[in-house]
Amino acid sequence: MRARTPRIGILTGGGDCPGLNGVIRAVTKTAQNEFGATVLGIEDGFEGLVEGRAHELSHAEVSGILGRGGTILGTSNKGDPWHYPIPGPDGRIERTDQSARALERIAQWGLDALVAVGGDGTMHIASRLAQAGVRVVGVPKTIDNDVPGTDVTFGFDTAVSIVCESIDRLATTASAHHRIMVVETMGRYAGWIALMGGVAGGADAVLIPEIPFGWPAVVRKVSERVEHGKRFSIVCVAEGVRVPGSGEVIAENDPRRTDPKRLGGIGAVVADAISRLSGHETRVTVLGHLQRGGPPSAADRVLATGLGTEAARCACSGRTDVMVAVRDCGIRPIPLAEATGALRTVPLDHHLISAARAVGTCFGDESCE
Repeated sequence: MRARTPRIGILTGGGDCPGLNGVIRAVTKTAQNEFGATVLGIEDGFEGLVEGRAHELSHAEVSGILGRGGTILGTSNKGDPWHYPIPGPDGRIERTDQSARALERIAQWGLDALVAVGGDGTMHIASRLAQAGVRVVGVPKTIDNDVPGTDVTFGFDTAVSIVCESIDRLATTASAHHRIMVVETMGRYAGWIALMGGVAGGADAVLIPEIPFGWPAVVRKVSERVEHGKRFSIVCVAEGVRVPGSGEVIAENDPRRTDPKRLGGIGAVVADAISRLSGHETRVTVLGHLQRGGPPSAADRVLATGLGTEAARCACSGRTDVMVAVRDCGIRPIPLAEATGALRTVPLDHHLISAARAVGTCFGDESCE
């Protein structure tokens, strides 16, 4: 008797990210070509899972999308089935447990496994689904590079490249007008984007959440550059940096989101303080969603393809409750539990911090006072 061909689902959760379509393509084509499987594309992340929005992915639909940004399935960071946002009678958002609906959809669709592509929030939800009996395979995605258990996430290389190019461009106008340019990056509570993008762009100061900073050190750095005839400076600051004495800068709180807190605005705070304390003309540029948009880099296309291929093989062969991870320059599945620990932040002994200090980069701490 011929075995039933696998039927797997795939969704993309959380913020959009360059490389998502590469994963969708790799999962679908690998599942179809190697296992004869049917692949169901679930729309708009976990919202589509709860509300029942999905369609079968054809070979034609996933062809030609490797270099396209965003996700053809749509995504959302507001659909945690266990804390699902529903407007109450008074218009307020109420979080309700809709996990039963999500589990019912999976049963109705006849899925043998679910491939969940996303960051740490998606991995936590995937872990809860696994505990509820769903066969899950996670794929680590985020420009923030903060998912535990993997050496790198796809989307990160593209974001760093955009930060580097932006600093290159801002340096020319900063030099022409003799200004201090503050560049605010994404990254949430991890400083990977600011660190690597700032170092790659030759920023004079890099402020990251992992290293507490003080105003005197930053002001001294830009003032010393002026004293030595370098009449401009670039300060790269991660959105999750804490202001001395007051903490994080929060743009808004949205109760519909899995993480209600949206960071943003630290760049303006830093620029204002530098201008006020140093007297130097200062401008701020918030890169924002530019870091997440557009086509993925070559490295992210390759990584997305590798991760998607391995995820499809795991899902179709029954090796589930895992996340496919980059370990020691290879890709292999690890227990999903390893992907739901503490966020992967920049270690203080990271070699790039040491290298940056050696070439004169200031991190706003006592080492550059």
